Amino acid sequence: MSVATEDPMARWKPAPLLPRDEEREFSLHFVVAVLCFLACLAAVAAIGADRAASGWARDIRGEATVQVRPKLGETGSTAAARAAETLAGVKGVTEAAALEKEKAEELLKPWLGDAVLDDLPIPHLVTVRLDPKAPATAADLHRALSAAGIDGDVDDHARWLRDVERAAGLVRWIAFGVFVVVAAAAGAVVAFATRAGMAAQKDVVEVLHLSGARDEFIARVFQTRFGRLAFEAGAVGALAAIVVALALKLLGGQNGFTPALPLSWWDVTAVSPCPLIAATVAALAARLTTLRLLRGWE
Repeated sequence: MSVATEDPMARWKPAPLLPRDEEREFSLHFVVAVLCFLACLAAVAAIGADRAASGWARDIRGEATVQVRPKLGETGSTAAARAAETLAGVKGVTEAAALEKEKAEELLKPWLGDAVLDDLPIPHLVTVRLDPKAPATAADLHRALSAAGIDGDVDDHARWLRDVERAAGLVRWIAFGVFVVVAAAAGAVVAFATRAGMAAQKDVVEVLHLSGARDEFIARVFQTRFGRLAFEAGAVGALAAIVVALALKLLGGQNGFTPALPLSWWDVTAVSPCPLIAATVAALAARLTTLRLLRGWE
């Protein structure tokens, strides 16, 4: 007959002050993980949108368009070629080229259609690429045209640039708002779980009180429990968001998910602070809730 032997080290392992509630903690794990997953996806999307807006703003800032009006006895193509040659010599301009009629029609076709283009006079345009380090201003281009006796209007796309920059700022504020809402939701969930946990463990809390434990000590016990739980759930949510972001990058290829939402391989590092942020929010919510409830019990 065999005799069961007890592990002598098991008697020296300290039991947790708060017994674990597997069912309640699993639910809390799931909710916090989902919230962190959504927050991480929002962060990755915000980074991609901000990169797209920055790229558009850089392209707009680096180009200008000139509409040339030919003089009497001069063809539009000749006037545009003369304007391109003049603007190419302006300081701060890297390239200037007259836009061919076929390309201008291709640009207008999605907006006007083939039928309208047949009866519509196509403007004579010159595209100008500006030096990104020291770009020429619209006034510089206009002075050069006037000096050469060319009648033309310069569009430096400033209006479009303001719209793009406004959209980029809106994306940043939306991303910050999503983070605040998700953090508040996570804090509310943890506060509710802390309240329920203290109600379920009221006898343990009262025994700790009778043993002389201070409120700060009891709060630290709940703070540690829910902080660790939120850290684990945040890691799961962040890992799921990384998998989704990598899948979108693989499906989208070089431009990421779409050209409007370009993603890079380094964007996944943006979600790395998520477990620490989740643990901090949860620990703070648990501590404040515990202290408030303990003062109400006194």
